[in-house]
This record gives sequence, structure tokens and C-alpha cells, in this order.
Amino acid sequence: MKLTTFEIVVIIAMVAFGTMITRFLPFAIFKGKNASNPYIDYLGKVLPYSAMGLLVVYCLKSVDLKGPSHGIPEAASILFIVLLHNWRRSTLLSIGGGTAMYMALVQTLF
Repeated sequence: MKLTTFEIVVIIAMVAFGTMITRFLPFAIFKGKNASNPYIDYLGKVLPYSAMGLLVVYCLKSVDLKGPSHGIPEAASILFIVLLHNWRRSTLLSIGGGTAMYMALVQTLF
């Protein structure tokens, strides 16, 4: 199926519109007096940890412990992330450092 330029532009515009709605609608709904809703406060506290746990499970789902590396780069990177996060308490530094550690291990040693 070959799309015309107009169809491609319409598809991109609709995807951008859908993305913007899902990003901005919660802020529009819960601003002002709805911002102090206890349910929203609870979700604000637990969802970041839930999302991080889900990402960890997703990243480790295809690790082959019986493969050639036996999951050593993943385990070493997780250990590095824990140590780095306990030291600096910076989420971005932990994510970036762990990613760099994993890539260095995979590209050089394993």
C-alpha cells in the first residue's frame, strides 16, 4: 500500500494530536482544586516505583542465564546502578551510568 504525501501528513498529525491529548489532558483535568485529590496524591507516590519495576522486569525478561554470558553483564549493571544510586541519589545519573556500564560490558567483555 502506497500512501500519498497528504495521507502521510494526516497520519502524522493525528498521531501527534493523540499523543498531545494523552499527555496534556490529565494536567487540564486535575489542575486547580482537583490537584489536592488524595487518590491522585497516592498515584503520584506509587506509580513512579511501579513504572520502574515494570521497566526492570521488561529489560530482564529476555536474559538467558544458560547463554554464553550467563546474565553477568545485566547483574553487574544492576549492582552498579544500585551502588551509584545509593551514592549520588540521582535517577538520571543512575540510569545513564547503568546503561553505559551495560553497553561497555557487552561491547568489550561479553
